[in-house]
Amino acid sequence: MSNYPLAYKLSWLPRLLRPSLGGDRSGFTASAAVLLDPKPRRTVRLAFVGDISAVANRDAPECAPAITTLLSSADLVVGNCESPIVERAYAAMGTWLGTHHAMSERFLADALAAAGIARGRLVLSLANNHMLDQGIAGFEETLAALSRLGIRTIGTVAGGPVQRHAAGSLTIGFAAFTLWRNTGAAPFEERISMHAAEWPRAAVSGIDLTCAVPHWDWEFRHFPRPETRALARRLADHGARLIAGHHAHVLQPVERIGDSVIAYGLGDFLGTALARQPWPGRIGSILIVDVSADAATRGAIAAYRQHFFMRLADRGHERLVPVEALDGALKHRVAARLEAIFPMSQA
Repeated sequence: MSNYPLAYKLSWLPRLLRPSLGGDRSGFTASAAVLLDPKPRRTVRLAFVGDISAVANRDAPECAPAITTLLSSADLVVGNCESPIVERAYAAMGTWLGTHHAMSERFLADALAAAGIARGRLVLSLANNHMLDQGIAGFEETLAALSRLGIRTIGTVAGGPVQRHAAGSLTIGFAAFTLWRNTGAAPFEERISMHAAEWPRAAVSGIDLTCAVPHWDWEFRHFPRPETRALARRLADHGARLIAGHHAHVLQPVERIGDSVIAYGLGDFLGTALARQPWPGRIGSILIVDVSADAATRGAIAAYRQHFFMRLADRGHERLVPVEALDGALKHRVAARLEAIFPMSQA
């Protein structure tokens, strides 16, 4: 029913247990850069987080003040809703086994409050392989729950190929899509966007910045596959000046293609692989992007920076702490992993 190739399926468990640092490392850039100098007088701040799910959590997480302050500073926060939002699982056995994702409306509301994310400033992508894990009824329940919470969505067929949302004084166009699905093609593709790299000219008319939000690449690999990098180039050629990806469940590097910035994978924001996920998958990031609102450079990326954190398991929930706050052997392991993924130089 899914569209994963056999090689992917066979490699899933080994890579989950030991995330890979293999692959082409050429052409990537630092995790922070200033792109407009002098700095614009007026900017709009976007914050991107990775996958959000209740897997590995019974209760809302604890977030360090540095993380809540960072997220609350954004004019718009964008993340991936990795699990359908249902009060009772429709796929009970699969949910119990962990093959099907689900989270409650209360969990999501409590998690957002704990992270300092205002619902009115949040946009969630529904374009991911798990979105029909609880069937069509679960998808419809998800839409209803997000509407009640006042959370905007992207990545649905009904919303069109590019969905526009206000961020401060700017209009951002989001092209969200997934390359992967866990169910049959017809019910999934009728609801969830799987179209990549192209959109009609009219879809981006009046938009200040076009941002692609892809659910792509293969899981548990720190460096994207050549096919993923080729797709990033197509998206950039088609006008996407910012690309913030997810699905790998581990951090992936940043690349600049012309004036486009591509963050291939932000890692998980809240645990989405397994309750006892190996430590490299517990490193996540928040991508902060400042966008010019000045007339001369309106919509241009002024600066970006990834802020890294660790998800620490703590008796049924997670604690999100900046990597700078870690100590001992774990701090050294995390620092070494980050150095392997991101060039040391910071612009």
